[in-house]
Amino acid sequence: MRLHYLQHVPFENPGSILQWARENGHVLTNTQLYQHDSLPAQADFDWLVIMGGPMNIYEEAIYPWLAAEKTFIRAAIDAGKVVIGLCLGGQLIADVIGGKVTRNPYKEIGWFPVSLTEAARLSPLFSFFPPQPVVFQWHGDTFSVLPAEAVCIAASDACKHQAFVYKNRVFGFQYHLENTPSIIAGLIENCRAEMIADKYVQTPEELLAHPEYIEKSNKWMELFLTQLEKMDREGLL
Repeated sequence: MRLHYLQHVPFENPGSILQWARENGHVLTNTQLYQHDSLPAQADFDWLVIMGGPMNIYEEAIYPWLAAEKTFIRAAIDAGKVVIGLCLGGQLIADVIGGKVTRNPYKEIGWFPVSLTEAARLSPLFSFFPPQPVVFQWHGDTFSVLPAEAVCIAASDACKHQAFVYKNRVFGFQYHLENTPSIIAGLIENCRAEMIADKYVQTPEELLAHPEYIEKSNKWMELFLTQLEKMDREGLL
């Protein structure tokens, strides 16, 4: 399987997703959008992973490559690819399928629980999650409105749409299961100015104090990807 990922800043790479892909012998390619790399042809990859980043989806005047990226994501969805979006990546997916991305009532930075729907937990893709997993958040915007075909599968007190599934093959996550200690350290180093004390904003020390949360999150991502690959291979998506 050929996995391509879109990266928006040097300090937010796919983390544990890269490890999973390498361990399973998958071909990895990437587009570093902040370096103005060219996007590949749709025929050159099977899965698309879209990473997070500190920019917002509507800042095309500052980041002109966002326009081409949105067109590319829409084409991948239309081509029937498996598409996974994380934080900004999930917001970009929501935008191109007809949803709306706006400022969330609260900025979320840190480790917080989300509640998965019963339907999600009955799915083999998410059945191994606990009812309220503690996950890593770093966002101010969110996909506040989803189109009818997109099914919300997770929510929290701070953010009503934490994850969604679209047409069984497209997944948007507001939170991060892929982050490693080095990615979290990079976020703190490069985005510390966003960490203004608030109800759902933790301190740098709190973000770095939970290696057990990172381990659990990475394991959940591994199980999700493994099951997704199996279902994709067997034509069950």
